[in-house]
Amino acid sequence: MQTTEASITSVPCIGICNSLLRGELSAMETYDQAIHKYTDTPVVDELYRIRFEHTESAARLAECVRDMGGRPESRSGVWGVFAHAVQSAAGLFGKGSAFHSLQRGEMMGCKDYESALRDDSLLPACRELISDVLLPRTRLHVAALNLLAKSV
Repeated sequence: MQTTEASITSVPCIGICNSLLRGELSAMETYDQAIHKYTDTPVVDELYRIRFEHTESAARLAECVRDMGGRPESRSGVWGVFAHAVQSAAGLFGKGSAFHSLQRGEMMGCKDYESALRDDSLLPACRELISDVLLPRTRLHVAALNLLAKSV
């Protein structure tokens, strides 16, 4: 396989997008846990909606990685283990704390996206996806979870 100049310049961006993808996969796992916990409550529809948006975000990031010639991550890795532990611990302290842990995860996602946008190796198409779609979506998740936390 011949290495092209374009593939060399996209290597750092592949790493950034795969890191963000692991975060999205972790979010999906965490929302699965929350949905299981809140199955018989009025908030479950909102949790499903947010989980679906994380699925879409993961798909978009995976597509970016493939477009750059990389292999998308398929597991959340350490983020998934951490998210599972946080969500499990939150379950011990009641329903409101579970929403606060989801909200903290979303805020961490915002910081990850903001950090990616400050990286000069981020390619224009990835920068546009993050700034126009993924970061605003994640900020809306924070606000939605704030409302949910107040309602339980």
